[in-house]
Amino acid sequence: MKRLLLAFICLLPVAAFAGSLQPLTATEVPTLLLPPPHGERIIALWSLDCAYCEPNLEALAALQRAHPHDIELLVVATDSIKQRDAVETRLRQMKLSGYPTRAYAEASPERINFLLDPNWGGETPRVLVIRVDGSRLGISGKLTSVELQKLL
Repeated sequence: MKRLLLAFICLLPVAAFAGSLQPLTATEVPTLLLPPPHGERIIALWSLDCAYCEPNLEALAALQRAHPHDIELLVVATDSIKQRDAVETRLRQMKLSGYPTRAYAEASPERINFLLDPNWGGETPRVLVIRVDGSRLGISGKLTSVELQKLL
């Protein structure tokens, strides 16, 4: 029963924001990085000016749809929340508006980058995989089919 309650509490912040762009601050990053109750959480980091981000996001969404009980997909724009309209428009165009989405809401985006992944230099696209055992995998750049298989 305690595990079920913990799983519910962990999923609450993500489920509450499904389908609407929410600000991401440094204080919220640790919650995103908690291990999921089962399967994997994939955090897809992207930006409006990124050439490979759209194909990556579409591939990740297809992977999540193929494994809906094993993969939780969270989409994070490294753009400022002040660009809300542009981010939301792009997400709708990519048919990704139904996923939990965040955009940076800090004066120093580098701080959020470091908190999300100290080994990440801020390049996009970036994928963070957080497994139930707490292990993590980070991949930068355009995803290949081999890299997509590593996510499972």
